[in-house]
Amino acid sequence: MKNLAIIPARSGSKGIKDKNIRELNGKPLIYYSIRQALESEMFDTVMLSTDSEKYGEIGRNSGAEVPFLRSEKTSSDKASSWDVVAEVLEKYKEIGKRFDTFMLLQPTSPLRTADDIRKAYKELEEKEAESVISLCETDSPFQCNTLPGDLSMDLFISQKAKGKRRQDMEKYYKFNGAIYLTHVDFFEKDHNIYRDKCFAYIMDKLNSIDIDDESDFELAEALLFLREKNIH
Repeated sequence: MKNLAIIPARSGSKGIKDKNIRELNGKPLIYYSIRQALESEMFDTVMLSTDSEKYGEIGRNSGAEVPFLRSEKTSSDKASSWDVVAEVLEKYKEIGKRFDTFMLLQPTSPLRTADDIRKAYKELEEKEAESVISLCETDSPFQCNTLPGDLSMDLFISQKAKGKRRQDMEKYYKFNGAIYLTHVDFFEKDHNIYRDKCFAYIMDKLNSIDIDDESDFELAEALLFLREKNIH
């Protein structure tokens, strides 16, 4: 199979300024997803999808291809990730390149590993799946609730949680945003990867940090530091 890695990195950010190229332990955020893709050795092409020449240059220096910039339509903050993917696949077709699978690797997941990528592909093959999406374990919804103004906990604990130890509750999972893998022909039917033979790849919670705010950056920096020092 011919496999494509797509790292989406639109310039600008409403939350953290230039989040996708902000330095994390001395390297721009997009560097980590690019290097993970390259180190996995699963891809024929690792490309950065961006609307910025500056971001593109950083991507090339990190080892990615940047064969074209996004159109005005997919540079908008209203464009979805799947709009971006569709444009990437179409532009590659125009230059005579077709792929069998693609994996979308959001740069806000810098702690995913090359091994996570390889394991997701292994699951795609072993389950004969159409798509594989990464999840991680999360807290039980029955341990959460709203509070009134006086902070009374009279109604806080749900009936399903009463008398149960945390470890005895069912496991719950959430999307972690790290890996979206699918066959190109499956995606091109209707740009929906969640139907028909879609399976979860469960990632370690520590590999699942999704950077959205300053506290996420600080946590990711600490975990990367420990990983690089072989403490974790």
